Amino acid sequence: MNALVTGASRGIGRAIAFQLAARGVRVVVHYHRNRIAADETLRALSGKGHVLASADLTVEADAHRLWREASATCGSIDLLINNAGHYEKHPPLETSPEAWREVWQRTLSANLTGPATLAHLAAQAMSGTGRGRIVAISSRGAFRGEPSAPAYGASKAGLNALHQSLAAALAPHGVQVMVVAPGWVDTDMASPWVRGPQAAVLRDQHPLGRVATAEEVARVAVFCALDAPATMTGAVVDVNGASYLRT
Repeated sequence: MNALVTGASRGIGRAIAFQLAARGVRVVVHYHRNRIAADETLRALSGKGHVLASADLTVEADAHRLWREASATCGSIDLLINNAGHYEKHPPLETSPEAWREVWQRTLSANLTGPATLAHLAAQAMSGTGRGRIVAISSRGAFRGEPSAPAYGASKAGLNALHQSLAAALAPHGVQVMVVAPGWVDTDMASPWVRGPQAAVLRDQHPLGRVATAEEVARVAVFCALDAPATMTGAVVDVNGASYLRT
């Protein structure tokens, strides 16, 4: 079985790659710029046959190239993990119109348009074989809102809707699609917040007294990719430690 994991050089993506490899899955480790971290991930994976693949997923042609090369290298891609993402603060009352527009373009390209391109390519390929799974990493911000980063919240809400729409379209073709929606996670990207001056405020949001680890989120993503029953297709699974409860 072969998996393409986007944003696998660090954080949640790296943890997902580790856990998939430990289950015998061959992993395509996607990264954008951080080749050193991606190499570290690749070397640490158990098993053989794993490969690196670089692409800027905000560029449509690059996303197509990534899918084409990953598929050619592995023969087929059975699992797509849409994990790569972008978070950038832009408080509405403190951001200029020009900066506002630029942040929205960057965030939507990284968090929605890029994943949509890969999901579309995966849908077409997987439906032809009658099997496969697509798992996206979203955020509680899609439901709770992101007052300081509204583009992030909106992009993740769109990511949820995209993958749920695909779940309905692909279910008759043997392809399942699920979403994992964590809250704050202790990763390099989130370190300025979860380990910075706001750390105590963030901890107070979580009844567990801590934020999630990348490994915990990865366990849920890998369950969705390998173990979840087909009837879970279309599910958005909250992994936020009861920091936000939706009905």
